[in-house]
Amino acid sequence: MVLLIAALLTLRLFAMAWLPLMETTEARYAEIGRKMLELGDWITPWHDNGVPFWAKPPLSFWLTAASMKVFGVNELAARLPHFLCMLFVASACGRLAASRRDTPPLATLGLLCGASLFLVSAGAVMTDEALVVGNTLALCGLWQALHGPRYRDGAILLFAGLAIGLLAKGPLALVLAGLPTAAWAVWTRQGRRLLRDVPWIPGLAATTAAAAWWYIAAELKTPGFIDYYLIGEHWHRFLTPGWSGDRYGFAHAFPPGTIWLFALVSTLPWPLLLLAAASTPRVARTERASPDVDTRSWQAYLACWSLAPLVFFTAARNIILPYALPALPAMALLASHWLSRRVGSERMHAWIAGGLALSTASALGLLIHAERAGTFGSSSAKAVVSAWEAQRHQDAEPLVFVTERLHSASFYSAGRAEFATSPAEALKRLAPSGGFVALRDDDTNVLASFDCVTQRTEVGGFVLLHLSRLCAR
Repeated sequence: MVLLIAALLTLRLFAMAWLPLMETTEARYAEIGRKMLELGDWITPWHDNGVPFWAKPPLSFWLTAASMKVFGVNELAARLPHFLCMLFVASACGRLAASRRDTPPLATLGLLCGASLFLVSAGAVMTDEALVVGNTLALCGLWQALHGPRYRDGAILLFAGLAIGLLAKGPLALVLAGLPTAAWAVWTRQGRRLLRDVPWIPGLAATTAAAAWWYIAAELKTPGFIDYYLIGEHWHRFLTPGWSGDRYGFAHAFPPGTIWLFALVSTLPWPLLLLAAASTPRVARTERASPDVDTRSWQAYLACWSLAPLVFFTAARNIILPYALPALPAMALLASHWLSRRVGSERMHAWIAGGLALSTASALGLLIHAERAGTFGSSSAKAVVSAWEAQRHQDAEPLVFVTERLHSASFYSAGRAEFATSPAEALKRLAPSGGFVALRDDDTNVLASFDCVTQRTEVGGFVLLHLSRLCAR
């Protein structure tokens, strides 16, 4: 199974270096990180020149910018810290599983790494990976603080995880850690122990000190940030369908409860394995012991951790698939625990190995199919920017896209690409020296607006036109 996990992660690492940055989310966040590095502004993430990005705290952008500072501005450097974040999550889950005799760590790693959403998220430039690092660290630390021999270390991990979450996704991190904790305490009647054994007051004070400074600095630097972020991003985004106040994109309107469907898709192919296990006779009693108080508490903790994000987002209508990501670590731990008791260790490992082989083959097949279909090229402006770099004779020949704002174009052109809403605006920007215009290859009406084209190149779902000085005039 170790080799299968390694093969799957190696395939993901290869895809990180090979695939161009995709519109819209990944390219946008990578460009924000690039701009942070270019401007040297580590307080305010910038969406565009003069437009602050108030939608997210900066931790993921710090990671992206720091990686590009070390490894250069490219796809792999932008994605690498997010890949490492998910490896850290897997390692934390494996260590937590290893601290118990009833939850096989290797099976836990196989279930987590083989889940479809984990595989996609590992190495995609998003803010969710940093949130999951904080959430996983906090909840692993809380269990260790209450049950491990080094309870002080567990408490440190708990509050460090909360601080990471606040810098990754804001107050949502407190909800995603606090909700399962409260539910578990009520379920197992361990509320008094929870309050007694965890140093909440000094811990939360340290968490606040570690995170609040940035919120204050961001508000002072760009007034209005806290109002937009706390009210807009934490109320309207989740509860207002089709919220029109989104400054940086568009709201996603789904029926309430869609998060449960997202969770099912996120864990593929493992629902098939669990169904097969549920229909299989239990192992003999000699191979499994009846759960004691500690085991029942462990099961309740993992169940609350798994369900809390899904319950919280059940009423939300403005959601996306990665919102199910914080539940995956606990789901892997719980599934590993349950499968070992249900079907036994030998059969469980064989089934998980089969699932990992299926995940690897499916991922490879999808990559090959998408490449042949041109899906990746048409989802990124990398190819057309590369063509512009190769064809232009001097720096004075700009590149103007007659399209919507393409963050991948900004990233690959180092911020030099311009955007126009009409052919007339594009010609005005190119005057008097001429230059290049890029547009979608299926936008025939816009294409017909340009004459005197000296060179035409079709690449990656775009048409690149070189306009002479006379045309620009």
